Amino acid sequence: MIKKINQKNGDELSILGFGCMRFPTKGGAIDETRAINMIRSAIENGVNYFDTAYIYHAGKSESLLGKALEDGYRDRVNIATKLPPYMVNKLDNAKKIISTQLTRLRTDHIDYYLLHMLTDLAMYKKMESLGVMEYLEELKREGTIGNIGFSFHGSKQDFEQIIKSYPWDFCQIQYNYLDENNQATKSGLMLAHEMSIPVIVMEPLRGGKLVTGLPKSVMKAFEECDKNKSPAEWGLRWIWNHKEVNVVLSGMSDEKQVEENIRIAGDARENSLTEKELEVFNKVKTIMNEKIKVPCTACAYCMPCPHGVNIPGCFASYNEKYLLEDKMYKVKYAQTLGAMSSTPAYASQCKECGKCELHCPQKIEIRKELKNVSREMEGIMFKTAVKATRKILKIK
Repeated sequence: MIKKINQKNGDELSILGFGCMRFPTKGGAIDETRAINMIRSAIENGVNYFDTAYIYHAGKSESLLGKALEDGYRDRVNIATKLPPYMVNKLDNAKKIISTQLTRLRTDHIDYYLLHMLTDLAMYKKMESLGVMEYLEELKREGTIGNIGFSFHGSKQDFEQIIKSYPWDFCQIQYNYLDENNQATKSGLMLAHEMSIPVIVMEPLRGGKLVTGLPKSVMKAFEECDKNKSPAEWGLRWIWNHKEVNVVLSGMSDEKQVEENIRIAGDARENSLTEKELEVFNKVKTIMNEKIKVPCTACAYCMPCPHGVNIPGCFASYNEKYLLEDKMYKVKYAQTLGAMSSTPAYASQCKECGKCELHCPQKIEIRKELKNVSREMEGIMFKTAVKATRKILKIK
């Protein structure tokens, strides 16, 4: 297992991290025996970074991980878990959640602690104003928390604002060969690296969509280059080729995935892809781009929108629907564009002022396309559903 040094604190982290959101299940619950065996097998093979969260597996993921790390395994790994900001409306909420997490994980310290799923600067500022950041710093000083970071699902501009607003110990972003121009984007990855902030990558295979949801023409392109590499191997090696990435999280849900990912992580060094292999990815991206609806490159020259629309984000979600035929596209659209943050940034916010079109290098008919996005991604019950969700989660 290849390991990389955390440039902030000197920790030696395995380049493969175990994402604890997709454990094998049985009868609707986590299959404890299999999951524990998978975790311990991964540790025996060098994996030392385990990422979970308060809400994963309906709150059972942390407990399972805690159980799996008994018998001496805890001292061999780094635990990462997360605080859900949308469940925190006062400092006591955060204190109770962290206390519960320590109990679930059967530990007295959490090595890497994140604000979960930040989507904009306002969400971070809320945590700051409630005293959450100050409290996390207190826990860090006493050793209960080792490192303070955040996971991100939002626009490039929001990522840049958030990462510059606090002396973060690390960050976690969605990144893969399809997401170079989506969410934090490649420029966000580079910015974090320039600031010497370690980067943990999530969704390297888009929840399996870059394994089982690829067009036949993409599969053919990969196979013609090297028929022995699976789509998963292609996707993981592309990310590990980036020197800016510290750890890649894989939500492994069966034993074969654990075995395959560990094998790949044994020799997937940075800058190791050949020119031929890199050219295959260019070919694949060309094929994928032919399926998109809006040729947006997320350059953000159209931003900021005076009415709050996250234009690149709207187009990214819209294109994703057609690229990977994701059945959860409406949920993800809502999640990344304002359902859990203070201000919505949906396509339907557009007032057709036309300011954005004056600056678009691709000459996209933005107003027209935003209408299409609103019609397909929102629908008649969208705002009612978002309103109900925000009420349940007590998001103001």
